[in-house]
Amino acid sequence: MKKNREPLWDMTAERKIQAGSFALLALVLLVIYLVEPKFYTTVWQLSTSGDIEETLQFLRSFGKWALIVSFFVDVLVNALGFLPSIFLSTANGLLFGVPLGVLVSWLAESVGVIISFLLMRFIFREHAMLVIKKSRRLQDIDNFSGENGLQLMLMARTLPYFPSGILTALGAISQISLRDYVIATFIGKFPSTALEVVIGHDIVNFQQNMNRLAITVMLVMLAYAGLIWYKRRNADELTKSQEEEE
Repeated sequence: MKKNREPLWDMTAERKIQAGSFALLALVLLVIYLVEPKFYTTVWQLSTSGDIEETLQFLRSFGKWALIVSFFVDVLVNALGFLPSIFLSTANGLLFGVPLGVLVSWLAESVGVIISFLLMRFIFREHAMLVIKKSRRLQDIDNFSGENGLQLMLMARTLPYFPSGILTALGAISQISLRDYVIATFIGKFPSTALEVVIGHDIVNFQQNMNRLAITVMLVMLAYAGLIWYKRRNADELTKSQEEEE
């Protein structure tokens, strides 16, 4: 009989990290609300409208603090998990230039989705485990996500414009370790964020960047094709291993 594997993530350690993250996040959010009560309503309006010009005006209103404000807003949007952040990626590229815009967006989005992962895992992982224990197939998939979580998440994170919240939720209920999730996020987020910043910047400045935009769009299409192939290959391998065990 096959022995049950030990979880690849340390619940106690993650609980401590989660508690610290929640406390720090709550404190920062409270301070910002006390300083500027309309800040969150403005961010919500910009996120739902996606108006680049309004976003640029909003960030410019903070003067020399614009970069820090943009970083925090990007973290907040990605931590919530259900709001799009492409409007910020585009604004960062236009306001700070492509290289600095990529750096700010990459770091902010990575930090945001890691916070979101901790929140979601705290809420959903234990409930997911109760469901997984009732199904042998779900247990196999769960073990597969733990052993191959780094590669799978890294591949998925490299895709630009893919709903980040979906990947975060899948990671949170899987057995991927926090360490592997963080590594996959920081590495995988860089190319996807860079493409989002470049494409957003070049679409706004279409006439000056027509050739680069065309090349970038082709790279995005190749990235999606690569992920589809990789997912199919992994699905075939998982099915084959299950058949051999039976």
